[in-house]
Amino acid sequence: MKIAMVSGHASPLAAFGRLDARGQTVHLAELSAAMVRHGHAVTVYARRDDPDLPDRVVTDQGYTVVHVPAGPAERLPKDDLLQHMSAFAEYLDDEWAAAPPDVVHAHFWTSGIAAQLAARAHRIPTVQTFHGLGVVKRRHQGEPETSLGARLRLEKLVSRHATWVAATCNDEVFELVRLGRNRTSIAVVSCGVDLEKFSTEGPIASRGERPRIIAVGRMLPRKGFDTMIEALPAIPDAELVIVGGPAPEHLGDDPEVRRLQAVAAEFGVADRVVFTGAVARQDMPAMLRSADVVTCTPWYEPFGIVTLEAMACGVPVVASAVGGMRDTVVHDVTGRLVMPRRPRECAEAVTTILRDSFLRRSLGLAGRDRACARYSWDRVAADTMRVYERLVPVVEESPQSRSG
Repeated sequence: MKIAMVSGHASPLAAFGRLDARGQTVHLAELSAAMVRHGHAVTVYARRDDPDLPDRVVTDQGYTVVHVPAGPAERLPKDDLLQHMSAFAEYLDDEWAAAPPDVVHAHFWTSGIAAQLAARAHRIPTVQTFHGLGVVKRRHQGEPETSLGARLRLEKLVSRHATWVAATCNDEVFELVRLGRNRTSIAVVSCGVDLEKFSTEGPIASRGERPRIIAVGRMLPRKGFDTMIEALPAIPDAELVIVGGPAPEHLGDDPEVRRLQAVAAEFGVADRVVFTGAVARQDMPAMLRSADVVTCTPWYEPFGIVTLEAMACGVPVVASAVGGMRDTVVHDVTGRLVMPRRPRECAEAVTTILRDSFLRRSLGLAGRDRACARYSWDRVAADTMRVYERLVPVVEESPQSRSG
């Protein structure tokens, strides 16, 4: 099958840790590679954001990345890309006029606009993955509707006009139905994890004698790192290692890091909170394996890939009961689910795990088993392919639909 992935802002070639790209970049790269392993031809269309990028790149994994000239060849915030989606769609239209794919899979709402504009002219079915909805972002981050107005209106249109929607978690299904999407053409296709890189075997990052809690993510208020800092006084002797953000030498320039450092000083735990800065993706498994428990306590998170990576490494997790983490973490089996913004509840959950080595090992082993059984990228690719196969035979049985 010929598959076109459309991602207006997140190229699978983007460096790990890049702002606005991490989760979607991993998803795009790993899903494309898995599809190639299953015998399919995959082309990823990503907006050119650097003038030095080649027009086309064939990756080591076998899929092709096409850098689309749409707007200035520089990095832009993903929510600022709407004005360039018409040019993106024109490029896709020209590409597909000569050699149309069997199915188009758009990632993020702006990509969905370009994909649907181009695919419609050639009668190509479209699959939409949002990687987070604006209506949910507004609800949890408290942003005024004026700042998300265009996105909210257009997401509804993209949702309704896609041939199929692949939601990343069950919570998103309910939101899509509220937007007017028919439930019968929504499938839940989660994110996955590289089970070879993220495993129980391998190097372990150096650490001291203190119990170690690790939290990973970009330096954004919604990530909830302050919740764990506020919980730390009730977790005796433990250190909290916060992984992510700018390079270590630039940590002092980051306003969110400075805010979190002030919170740590206010709660008297500054000596037990460590900021590592950005960590290379290849070093992340060793970092996670060094933890006694990994916490992921945002108050808004579309999926939460860190919990999967920790589970794959055999480390118990404490996670907020939001978004995709309600699907991936099984309470009291692979970790603990807590309500967001409740430091006391987080402290109780973490302390219970730290005090009981048998519980820690049991939760970790169960997490690894669940990751292997449900969240390998080959499993995610197979789930995605089942969606594609619902759509492609209809097109293949009607050749005249391609000719328009």
